[in-house]
Amino acid sequence: MSQTIDPAVVEQVTALAEKARVASRRLALMSRAEKDAVLLRLADAVDAATPSIVAANAEDIERGRAGGMSESLQDRLRLDEARVSAVAQALRDVAALPDPVGEIVRGSTLANGLQIRQVRVPMGVIGMIYEARPNVTVDAAGLCLKSGNAVLLRGGSAAASSNHALVQAMRDSLAAQGLPVEAITLLEEGGRDAARALMTARGHVDLVIPRGGADLIQTVVRESTVPVIETGVGVCHVYVDRAADLDKARAITLNAKTHRPSVCNAAESLLVHRDVAADFLPKALTDLAGAGVRLHVAPEVTEYAEAAGAAYDLASETDFGTEWHGLEMSVAVVDDVDEAMDRIRRYGTGHTEAIVTDDRAAARRFTAEVDAAAVMVNASTRFTDGGEFGFGAEIGISTQKLHARGPMALPELTTTKWVVEGDGHTR
Repeated sequence: MSQTIDPAVVEQVTALAEKARVASRRLALMSRAEKDAVLLRLADAVDAATPSIVAANAEDIERGRAGGMSESLQDRLRLDEARVSAVAQALRDVAALPDPVGEIVRGSTLANGLQIRQVRVPMGVIGMIYEARPNVTVDAAGLCLKSGNAVLLRGGSAAASSNHALVQAMRDSLAAQGLPVEAITLLEEGGRDAARALMTARGHVDLVIPRGGADLIQTVVRESTVPVIETGVGVCHVYVDRAADLDKARAITLNAKTHRPSVCNAAESLLVHRDVAADFLPKALTDLAGAGVRLHVAPEVTEYAEAAGAAYDLASETDFGTEWHGLEMSVAVVDDVDEAMDRIRRYGTGHTEAIVTDDRAAARRFTAEVDAAAVMVNASTRFTDGGEFGFGAEIGISTQKLHARGPMALPELTTTKWVVEGDGHTR
């Protein structure tokens, strides 16, 4: 560790983690019916607390504006009545999902008569370190509870008031149900030292999951002594192949960039096959310009950007690897699918990559050779999402390759143990 952590903060976080450990043992023994009932009551509690949650969020938004927070970050932070309702509904959606705990992954009877089975069990205590996304507070709590885990939440200071109101509503509900409130704990004191103490609480915390920008994620990956699931920075591409249906390609490009540009599965770069560039780019760039997208273009794209009346500048090397988090996009022309995949390897982050084509051979090559957590064929990058995949609320999208990859939901919050039953067997 390059920085010294305040010993008092370490002691405080360790104590909270140990209380969470005790709570996790209670959760691990609960049946699916019991956990689902708890989740439904938590959802009702969040709904009932909507006025106080929205008021608390208004405090965060006002602080953000005063501090010069960008519009895209304010969008991530904002909670109105509709969004609070959606957050509560996410808890109900999780309650409706199958419980992974107790699932037998595989099993057999050996030749000597021993019966062995690999069974899903909770991780124990999970730490979440994230930025200004208060919906993550509830999603993480719900998914952890359903999978039998206690959770320690370290949200960004920008959402401090919102997170407090959300966690207070859920802890009050847990207390009313006779359950340990330490199943959901928000680390509200200690500043950055609290995050550092959480990521170095090896032996007290079983897993840390960061969600946020590249700096946050890399800091946690670099400094954590607790195992980490690396969630994704999303420099996502849409490649329009020579065999693409250009109307579909226009719709996919516009949706992938503008549907919700601040999130990690929004497209950040458009690659177009040279053979269709003259037909596709004038219309596609007009669509993007009409939606307010600023373009960062390769030199041969400038004539199309000018014709579309788009706001643009010449793209730098850095621009092609930038996650914009807003209405900006890089654009380049490529000679073939090989060049498109080369650019994706160079600038992509292993999150989501899309090809638009009616050529099955090109689609097969793209899906086989592109190294990403999700690869789309004739579909928007915006579908890389736990809810869209039918998982309910997600806890993050993993761009690593160990344990979990892609949208993570309930199974990814469990580990396994081997249960071996014999009848006096000795070796």
